This record gives sequence, structure tokens and C-alpha cells, in this order.
Amino acid sequence: MLICLIASAYSAAARGQACNSRGELDVNYCDENRDLVADAPTNPNKFKDPGELIFSYSPIEEPMMFAKVWRPFADYLGQCIRRPIKFRAIQSNSTEIEAMRSGNLHIAAFSTGTTGFAVNLAGAVPFAAKGGPDGIQGYQLILLVRKDRPYVMLGDLKGKLIAHTSATSNSGNLAPRALFPAQGLKPDVDYRVVYSGKHDQSVLGVASGDYDAAVLSSSVFDRMVRRGQVKAKDFRIIFRSDPFPTSAFVHAHDLAPDLAKRVRECFFNFQFSDELKNVFDGATRFVPIDYQRDWLAVREVAKASGTAYHFANDGKVINVDVAQSGKKKSEE
Repeated sequence: MLICLIASAYSAAARGQACNSRGELDVNYCDENRDLVADAPTNPNKFKDPGELIFSYSPIEEPMMFAKVWRPFADYLGQCIRRPIKFRAIQSNSTEIEAMRSGNLHIAAFSTGTTGFAVNLAGAVPFAAKGGPDGIQGYQLILLVRKDRPYVMLGDLKGKLIAHTSATSNSGNLAPRALFPAQGLKPDVDYRVVYSGKHDQSVLGVASGDYDAAVLSSSVFDRMVRRGQVKAKDFRIIFRSDPFPTSAFVHAHDLAPDLAKRVRECFFNFQFSDELKNVFDGATRFVPIDYQRDWLAVREVAKASGTAYHFANDGKVINVDVAQSGKKKSEE
């Protein structure tokens, strides 16, 4: 089943703003400074300064669990910017992108692979990531098999069934498509791809024998082990990529400049609670990011895998999620 992000029916000319540089951004946005991110509107009447801000976190695992985890931060953020923050539990990547695109989401965390879509299609402005004194927190694409299975290298999985997560997932789809062919294992050719919908579902599917292997984010697997959902000794990791940056925190491009500045300041002044440190692999705070620089490897993976961060040629449809049987979608 394809979940599609549908562009508005009215003409591009009616939607767009005149500008000299847009790059791959949708016609609703402009990039005069060529930093690959949507500029703030030139018309002050287009600024948004809502009395309540909507905040969401990418549905990497169970959305309601993260709603609870982020509640103390949302309370802090509301006090810091002096207006209420409403946390919105998001069920899919498409929903999160469309919510920001339509003006119904002001601050969000987009997972690594989805960030490029959010930037180009929804005017998302990445400004922070989880991290600490050493900079941005990272994770790896891993390929996971059950330890009692005979697979020890990529070539052993030819002809097998391997779980990916969703179409926009970096570790769960795009990175394997970009990196595995050079290792002699081409998705959809050398093995059958099935979309599980979520990283944790992929892990549980390998454990139960539904899949021969799964590609996913190392950070999700590590969290599942810490929570006792699975035991590390029951699995074997037969591939690890170089690190990728973790989820990007963004604000809408059209937030009033003073409000956007205040949001960023509040993020950077926040120190993670012990619970957040535990959930997010020891991250201690938010660190500044530069989308053009810090997401270069992610964009290169998307390009190598044949993925475009923009609407189809007819200007109407982009496939953002792929799932089976109505399962939830998510990724890093």
C-alpha cells in the first residue's frame, strides 16, 4: 500500500513566490541564500505567531511512548517561550510532513531519512539534533539476523527475505539500497524486500522467524535491548555502516523571526533529564546543526538510491511511505 503526499490542486504559479533561487524546494518556498533550506517569507504578513505551538516527534517507535518521554521538555519549552506547547503524536512520515506543509505543525523532530523530504516539501528548517560535548549523536545502519541462523556475511542472504522499514527510512531503506550493491547484494534483485513499517517490528520479525534478516537503525536496536524487549545474544549483526546523524529538530520556515529565534535559544539552553539521557543513548543536550553540511551523507545516500526529495514530474504526488497491511510507518 502506498501512502502518498498529495500537492494542492491549484496552480504552481498561484502557490509560489517569485525568487531567483529555489533549488529543489517546492514552489511554496525560496532559497535566496542557497543553503538548501527555505527562507523566511519576504512579506511580514506571511509570518505565523500562533498563541499555541504544535510539537511532534518522528514515529520511530511507539508514538505514545515518546509523547510521555517528551512531555517534560514540552512543558519547559512552553514556559521558556511563554506560550503553551501541544504535543501531537504522529503516526506516519507522510502525516508529519503534510502537517508542517499545511501550517498545522510548528516544531518537529524528523527522522534522518525523512528530513530531506520535510525540508523540500514542507519548508522545515533544521536547527538542532540530539548530542553532547562531542557534537551530533549518530547511529549506524545495521543488518541483523538471528544468531542460530547460518548467515555470517551479506552474500549468504541472496534469495532470502529481508525486512526494510519504510520508503523514506535512511537506515531502513535508502542506505541499504545505496550501499549494499557495492557489497554484492542488491535489494529487490538478490533478495526479496518486505516493508515491516517500523524498526522494532523488523527486529521482532527476525526474532520470530518471519524475516531472514532486517536492516534498521542501531539506536533502535540498542534501545530495545536496554528495555528488555529482546536479548542482544539472540542476534548477530553482519553489517555496520559508517555513522549517520540522528533525527533533526526543525521549525516551520514561516514562524515569526523573533519566535523562531526564541525557540532555538530555548532548545539550546535545555539540559536533558536522566530519563531522556537513558532513552536517547546518553545524549545530554541539543546541539546546533547545518543541514547543508551535516546532512550531506544522507542526501548522497538518497541520490545514490534513486530517491528524489520533491514531487513527481506531474507536480502532484510523491510516495513518502510504503507499508504493509496498514502498519505504522517510521524510521531513522
